[in-house]
Amino acid sequence: MPVPPSTALPRNAWVEVNLGQLRRNFAIVRAFTPPAVQILSVVKAEAYGHGSVRVARIALAAGASVLAVITPGEAAVLRAAGLSAPIFLLTNPAPPDFPWCCELNLTCCVGQLETARRLDEFARRSGWQPTVHLKINTGMNRFGLRWSAVPEWLPAVRSLTALRVAGVYSHFAMSDELDKSFAREQRRRFQTVLDAMTAAGFAPGTRHLCNSGGLLDLPEAHYDLVRIGILPLGVYPSKVCRRLPGLAPVMTVKARITAIQEIEPGETVGYGMRYTAASRRRIAILPLGYADGFPRVRNEGHVLVAGRRAPLVGGVAMDAMAVDVTDIPAARLDDEAVIQGRQGAEEITVEEIATLAKSVAYDVLAGWRGRLPRVEVNDEPATEGTTP
Repeated sequence: MPVPPSTALPRNAWVEVNLGQLRRNFAIVRAFTPPAVQILSVVKAEAYGHGSVRVARIALAAGASVLAVITPGEAAVLRAAGLSAPIFLLTNPAPPDFPWCCELNLTCCVGQLETARRLDEFARRSGWQPTVHLKINTGMNRFGLRWSAVPEWLPAVRSLTALRVAGVYSHFAMSDELDKSFAREQRRRFQTVLDAMTAAGFAPGTRHLCNSGGLLDLPEAHYDLVRIGILPLGVYPSKVCRRLPGLAPVMTVKARITAIQEIEPGETVGYGMRYTAASRRRIAILPLGYADGFPRVRNEGHVLVAGRRAPLVGGVAMDAMAVDVTDIPAARLDDEAVIQGRQGAEEITVEEIATLAKSVAYDVLAGWRGRLPRVEVNDEPATEGTTP
């Protein structure tokens, strides 16, 4: 018989995506966002590991008007799923991407004059008129037309008549910390570009600057559209940005206990013998490791077993980790453990794992590998006439 994809087969480690909480989060974000401001849902990198198609569908149903990805391949997945909403390519397309941008009906980012010229030339040859948004470099210094050089690039862009400029945008370098001084300077620079374009008789179209942090803390920068990725997933971009009541994480990472070892004092656990038992210990083995996206740490971190914290012991291996359940006598083979998320009154947050990894929440969410099956759950009560 045909072999299904590996992620469709059962495994004793998996990622749960709570569709009910995702819907609630989008509703909370939509209610917080001013009615006149559009929402662009960033679903790049499989919507930070949550599944681009499922997140996109819920985002659109909740009032988002645009989706955003990084590669034409990511856009192709959305189109293949039947999604016809506008899709914005967040990075400058290269010439090999142009036919796909046309085929997939993508709105293109243009942040380099050479890219604009090449895209215009392709459009003239093909008869396609690309819709583009101009990317402005206001201080991030990765991509974009420099904010202070409008007189140099604006006439060149205006001459490229095969392109339909429908928007102008920039990106904050640091919008989610207490010190908003540079973010406000970026907004000021962005506004000077908009003013210069308007003065030259060039309508900017849709103006956008805010990411999740900007949406939360910089209302003066909302403009016409906000680009949000991590916030509807129930994770905040920093510890200090504004909180929205009711917002909660959508993702939970789980594994089942697949072995339990009783070890004696002086015995070690795992590669490198990094843990030595000081007394008789009971060690549970979970079939999830650094090849699945968990940080490769030694004797650091916890998971939840029977609603209690169990410390990791030894080094996390490629496909397994060991946890000490000596003080959790209820732990049994096949019991469900939570690696990220809530179990009972306890929670392992994505920020806690990010601290172990010496990284950020974005990295952890997007880092859970595809070999972990994604399982949809829904904690919304069934309504009359529906099947629970």
